[in-house]
Amino acid sequence: MDDLDSRLIDLFAAEPRIGVLEASRRLGVARGTVQARLDRLATSGVVTGWGPDLSPEALGFPVMAFLTLEIRHGSGHDLVAAQLAAIPEVLEAFTITGVGDMWARVVARTNADLQRVIDLVLCDPAIERSTTVIALASQISHRVLPLARAAAVGQGQENRAAT
Repeated sequence: MDDLDSRLIDLFAAEPRIGVLEASRRLGVARGTVQARLDRLATSGVVTGWGPDLSPEALGFPVMAFLTLEIRHGSGHDLVAAQLAAIPEVLEAFTITGVGDMWARVVARTNADLQRVIDLVLCDPAIERSTTVIALASQISHRVLPLARAAAVGQGQENRAAT
């Protein structure tokens, strides 16, 4: 990551439909440079997608909760993850350390609907126990842009220190 990568990511994050030609004009670099940078950022896994960001609330799922799942010894996290992936209301899941074995972020239409979602999760015989925490408000939404900016600044500092 360097300053141009950071500015390119900022531009496409703010205006995802801008296009390579317009991005090159605004950034003052060749169209081929923009395309090569975008290709490299995608190939290296820095940019993971170009699709629209969706709001669960706007889709009718305003209730968000986090489930801490305890998995039966020997059952395997991958099998549980595959079962969770089949439930549309499960937005993401993480294998964790500490109390529990896996966290799942889920959404529901209402608190009563949340019980239905939890029941679907608990249908997996590999899950021994679950605890649920309901999110009351989102204080910081999922974000990565500040991290990308910090990485670009850090890379610039490393480059200056090496010279």
